[in-house]
Amino acid sequence: MYRNILIAADGSDHSIRTAEQAAELARLQGNAHITVIYVVDGDTSKHDVLVEGNQATIDMKRLERLKPIEERLEKANVNYEVVLKRGEPGPTIVKYANEEDIDIVIIGSRGLNTLQEMVLGSVSHKVAKRAECPVMIVK
Repeated sequence: MYRNILIAADGSDHSIRTAEQAAELARLQGNAHITVIYVVDGDTSKHDVLVEGNQATIDMKRLERLKPIEERLEKANVNYEVVLKRGEPGPTIVKYANEEDIDIVIIGSRGLNTLQEMVLGSVSHKVAKRAECPVMIVK
């Protein structure tokens, strides 16, 4: 039923738990493929440039945030790939899910930026409202 699973990840504890749920779902489905999407928004990008300066270092640090997620997927022995996108997280995740034939999106209920979630509405809420496939929100 769920052959293409999308995990929205930012390195937060909630996104790490999404990997555990996705791995279990993939295991139950047999031959499912997991895509881990990490969206770099404008504010994050500006902050990274100011703090790090070097693009290679910035890219390395972004991928390091996903290491715990990758470790869980590797431990579960599931097929996965990591995709980095730029843009506003909610719409970018929705666009990817709707255009790439994703069967289910698994997203954490909170990310790294809890202030933004309270002020602008959560990314998980935006994805749940606009994705054309089922969305699992993990606490």
